This record gives sequence, structure tokens and C-alpha cells, in this order.
Amino acid sequence: MQLFIKHFTELSTAELYAILKARQDVFVVEQNCPFPEIDGKDLDAYHLWLADENGIAAYARVLDRGISFEEPAVGRVISLRRREGLGTRILQEGMRVAAEKYGAKAVMLEAQVYARKLYEKQGFVQVSEEFLEDGIPHIVMRAKLQ
Repeated sequence: MQLFIKHFTELSTAELYAILKARQDVFVVEQNCPFPEIDGKDLDAYHLWLADENGIAAYARVLDRGISFEEPAVGRVISLRRREGLGTRILQEGMRVAAEKYGAKAVMLEAQVYARKLYEKQGFVQVSEEFLEDGIPHIVMRAKLQ
């Protein structure tokens, strides 16, 4: 399994296609949630993914402060292979990239409520009330970085 970290400006068209397809497969098709998955924030993001000969296995994007929150953010966290620890690994890499590229002292994210425990295990704490986004319950979470 290889880790890739690229700014949007460094992505090949094939890489961008694979990323968008993976996100669509999970967030739109699997979750049966038609929403504007391509939200304009990708252009200023670092994109991280774990891949092997079968393609993308996990993905996340990292946004600088001011794009989604006042602090850097990790988002679009997905694992296409469940129960292998890939979601945790890509989240940890996203937190590391936020610190390295953006000098983050803390990281924010919007979590689907069902995934709260995954984020809590990495030090995230809930900082908002539950809210619906595209019909799915979400919360805002924050983690301090070491």
C-alpha cells in the first residue's frame, strides 16, 4: 500500500478522475445521497490517498485555514476497504499534512455522526450540535495537534 500526497495543482487527470470516482462511489452512490460532491474546495487542497494495484483504498483532503473553518481541516475521509485500519491511517496522515503544510496546531472536520468514534480515537472532540447536511446527521469536531 503506497501513500500519495499531492496538491491539486500536482494531480494528473487520471489521479483526479480516480479520486472523484472514489468519493462519488462512497458519498453519493453508497450513501444514496445526491449532493454537490464537487464543491470547489478541491482546487486549494492537498489530496491524500492510499493505493495498491487495485486502485484507491482510502482518501482524504486537507484544507488550509479559512476555506471551511478558521483552522485547517481534514475532510472527505473515506475508506473503500472497511475494517482494515485504512480510514484511521489516512486520517492520521491528513492531520500530519495539516501540521506540515499549514502549520496547524489544531484540525477541524465535519463528521457524519455514525463515524464519531473513529475520530474520537484520534483525539477529536465534538464542538457543535448535531445538524443535518444533505439529509445525513453531522457534527463539527476539533483535534489539537502535538
